[in-house]
Amino acid sequence: MFNRVIIKMSGELLGDDSDSNYSVQVIDRIVSEINEIVSRGTEVALVVGGGNIWRGRDARSDMNKVVADQIGMLGTIMNGLYLTEAFRLNGAKSVLMTPFDVNGFTEKFLREKALQYMKEKTIVIFGGGLGHPYFSTDTIAALRACELQADALLYAKEGGVRECDPKVNPNAKFYKTLSYNAILQKNLAFADATAISIASDKETNLKTLVFSMKAAGNIVLACENKIFEINGTYIKNNLEEEFYAD
Repeated sequence: MFNRVIIKMSGELLGDDSDSNYSVQVIDRIVSEINEIVSRGTEVALVVGGGNIWRGRDARSDMNKVVADQIGMLGTIMNGLYLTEAFRLNGAKSVLMTPFDVNGFTEKFLREKALQYMKEKTIVIFGGGLGHPYFSTDTIAALRACELQADALLYAKEGGVRECDPKVNPNAKFYKTLSYNAILQKNLAFADATAISIASDKETNLKTLVFSMKAAGNIVLACENKIFEINGTYIKNNLEEEFYAD
């Protein structure tokens, strides 16, 4: 098991195939698995996106991007509040931290406080992104993982990293292992380039795992560093890449 992880969850994962922004069944499963990880000694923090509520590309064409990004930040806070309550209902302790004051709703992020919460088996949820436009939740996930000296950054996506979008090319080949440099060189856009650049800092020695959270038990397997068992992708510095077909 990893000692400390940051899990980046897309907002879309909180919903289902219906028109609902939130699926009680999906969220309860996610919460239960994370509770299991914490009970086994792993310190956990979450970065949640807001795509189930708002995506910048859905903004009207004449909307200022700064405003569109601010709406997205608020969407991540809404998701963080929902998850905080879901953890409480499941008997777990959690706290929502943001980079700016949201009086009465969240706590302002302080590195030392976040580390203390995690040591006390409290799940820390980061909402509000960086508090500035033009930065994605991928970037804040990589930044927090480095700041908090996490063992691994776990990206819960549709699956591992492929050579291109499988919706465009159903035969897109799957990468089992990659280096950060290879991701930037090949423009494999599972996360934005800023996030990859932060994670690739040689001083942090941060590992990144990309996996699907849709199947039950995958979060636990990812935290056990059994990424190959869940068809995921393992990424680090100076790792010889291996190219695997499905």
